[in-house]
Amino acid sequence: MRFRRGLRRVRAYVRGAPGTYVWLGILFVTTVVLHHMPPEFEERFLRHRSTNLHELARSPVRVLVVSALWIEGGDWVPYAFLYTVFHAPAERWLGTLRWLAVCVLAHVLASLVSEGVLLRAIGEGLAPRSAVDTLDIGVSYALAGVIAVVAYRIAVPWRYGYLVTVLAVFGLPLAAPGPTFTDFGHFGAALIGLACYPLVRGRGKAWNPKETLAGFRG
Repeated sequence: MRFRRGLRRVRAYVRGAPGTYVWLGILFVTTVVLHHMPPEFEERFLRHRSTNLHELARSPVRVLVVSALWIEGGDWVPYAFLYTVFHAPAERWLGTLRWLAVCVLAHVLASLVSEGVLLRAIGEGLAPRSAVDTLDIGVSYALAGVIAVVAYRIAVPWRYGYLVTVLAVFGLPLAAPGPTFTDFGHFGAALIGLACYPLVRGRGKAWNPKETLAGFRG
């Protein structure tokens, strides 16, 4: 009986975040496909679907869409965990359309920010011309945006601690020597997520960890 109740809860949780788990399912399939590719072909295949400067100049809409359907490195399990911890609660809270809007804004705008930084670096001679074909693929910008917007789900004063943590995680790499263009992209995605505040209005009472702990104790 306990197993069945647990299974029903899992199903209800997944049904409450359809976009998250459909996306995660697609990533599982594409990851399996990558594992069956020869390494030399895999690199060419992903580069053609990358939001690098070369592909953005040729087919911006196509690569901005397909780049969010593949994971570089082929390690799906960590993303399954992160999607469940961040994407699913955000979708259940915001609703699928608003959650998707945050994902799209963070993914698209942060991709453009990161490639803009790279373009400037090439123009100033800080990066080689070959960097126009740099591999830039995956779902981390959308994830960073959602991680940031979740701050509005947390009640004050706990929200401030969460915000400091988020800004530190995505901002500290910029203070290190030689930050990469993806470091700028991730920080930009987090700021974009925070800028999505209008989408969270009217989405219910913020979660108060103190009340949750009191409930466990009671």
